[in-house]
Amino acid sequence: MKKILFSCLFFTISIIAQAQLRLPKLISDGMVLQRNTNLKVWGWAKPKEKITIKFKGKSYKTITNLNGDWQVNIPAMESGGPFTMEILGDTRLEVKDILIGEVWFCSGQSNIVHQLNIHDVTYAKEIAEANFPQIRQFWIPTLTNLQSVQNDFPNGEWKSAVGEDVRPFSAVAYFFAKKIHEKYQVPVGIINASVGGTPIEAWISEQGFKDFSVQKAIIEKNKDTAYVNSLNRKIIPNNTPQAIDEGLKNTKWFDTAYSPKNWRNINIPGYWEDQGIKDLNGIVWYRKEIEIPATMVGKSAKVFLGRIVDAEELYINGKKVGSTGYQYPQRRYKIPADVLKAGKNLFVVRVTNNAGKGGFVPDKPYCIFSETDTVDLKGTWQYKVGLVFKPNILNGNTGISAQNQPTALFNAMVSPVINYAVKGFCWYQGESNTGRPYEYNKLLPALINDWRNQWKQDLLPFLYVQLPGFMDYNYLPSESNMAVVREAQLKTLAVPNTAMTVAIDLGEWNDIHPDNKKDVGERLSLSAMKLAYQENITYSGPIFQSSSIEGSKMTLLFSNIGSGLISNDGEELSDFAIAGEDKKFVWAKTKIEGDRVIVWSDEVAKPLYVRYAWADNPVNPNLFNKEGLPASPFRTDK
Repeated sequence: MKKILFSCLFFTISIIAQAQLRLPKLISDGMVLQRNTNLKVWGWAKPKEKITIKFKGKSYKTITNLNGDWQVNIPAMESGGPFTMEILGDTRLEVKDILIGEVWFCSGQSNIVHQLNIHDVTYAKEIAEANFPQIRQFWIPTLTNLQSVQNDFPNGEWKSAVGEDVRPFSAVAYFFAKKIHEKYQVPVGIINASVGGTPIEAWISEQGFKDFSVQKAIIEKNKDTAYVNSLNRKIIPNNTPQAIDEGLKNTKWFDTAYSPKNWRNINIPGYWEDQGIKDLNGIVWYRKEIEIPATMVGKSAKVFLGRIVDAEELYINGKKVGSTGYQYPQRRYKIPADVLKAGKNLFVVRVTNNAGKGGFVPDKPYCIFSETDTVDLKGTWQYKVGLVFKPNILNGNTGISAQNQPTALFNAMVSPVINYAVKGFCWYQGESNTGRPYEYNKLLPALINDWRNQWKQDLLPFLYVQLPGFMDYNYLPSESNMAVVREAQLKTLAVPNTAMTVAIDLGEWNDIHPDNKKDVGERLSLSAMKLAYQENITYSGPIFQSSSIEGSKMTLLFSNIGSGLISNDGEELSDFAIAGEDKKFVWAKTKIEGDRVIVWSDEVAKPLYVRYAWADNPVNPNLFNKEGLPASPFRTDK
């Protein structure tokens, strides 16, 4: 009987707690509301409860429905603040420090995730000088839901771009917002919903897939939790247990008391597969004695270890000073003042690699430094293999990664925002769709149309970043999945009220997360000034429009030429390839004539097709306009 009474009491308390007056996490202290548009304020309380909103000297009233939902509409207002909002029901809530200005919804994968904190060497000055209380970010935590749309987040808060609070800001979104704020002198709010490594399908709602039969079938299957759980349970790895890392047995290989035997030479930076270790997935230890000057001792120091594939632990003189669990972040570790000593210091790095080439990514900084001293860490180290991973046997089942499934991120990270008025969208994504690049031709327009439908505004400005260059340079004309995705992004300009930021010149061959986030954000702001704020400016680099053939030469015409076409380095235009009917492309000679580019090759007597910067990572895409904006890659063959 006591158990029954306790259960009833607990159930009653739960109902009361759920029925209390409550606001979504977005409507909270420090929020930025969109100016010059009708606003919605919403929340939850008990059924049939009277709700009053008091804001800027006016009151707005409603009554909750049978589910306890309520919403009030507030008419458009000019920018300003700070203001306070009072919400009255059976209880009282207050939202303080509200600004009215511009709100942009920023989304995509890791290049819009990457925070200023990750790039704090490149942007050390910007972080140190950040003092923009009217630039604010609401960071949405990574959430997924395969079964249904959600109406709120479990946590989240608005933060201002002041002092250390600026570090978690998306770097691209911060530089975008900073330009908008400085140009129009209004508050700017960033709502950031982004997750690294995710495909575009995860960000589209179920309604957005009405013309996609394959994705619709997947969505229906994923609604069955028993089906999803059964797939994940079927991931059966090799039953043979992995051995223990030799470097962690007995005397640890990072211990200063350990006496190394049978270690081999290897270079840092570099991948071990390129240095005599064949197809090894496992754990490899690196060690070297580094000479440290006495002037560095007793001071705080930093070590840069570039990038490492996949994960590592760094030990100095037997003490662990840093670790990273996956390949993408740049390795930058602080060294406590008591770790280093004058003379020889033992550096040991334990590297774990699960697939592909393992080791230290070339063309990155590898050094240790303090106030005035820098010691290079590149060169010959010694290595020894601690553990070789045995291949996993997955019985054909890979399970389900929720964040990669259609609708999963929309349901949990976008749906709770759609009542919140925004000026427009900033989108930076595409890398995770390069394995199926031709699908992007339909998926990106589908995302744009879906989000506009969700917000019930058919022409909300949609700004997006075209993929930058990445991976190995190819000095011959070649095919490229990344180029196909860029082409899909270029074609999406046919969707009304869209603008594309070209970033082909801002990539890094060895890093899918290039360090230059400022130029991306500032170029994106030019698109906003043109599209959303109707400025008469050159906001884009040259965009291919048409071609004509005269004898053995092709003439190319472009839009967005601004003050004129140029080669940004003063050299002949490069990365143009030309072909005849056989579509065997060769590098073309080029000449700028006014607002057009002439291309030809002595090897192609009857040209039909031309390509520009058609590669994963074009070597030198140097066609720009005089405003300093790069031309988009393109091709005329289909």
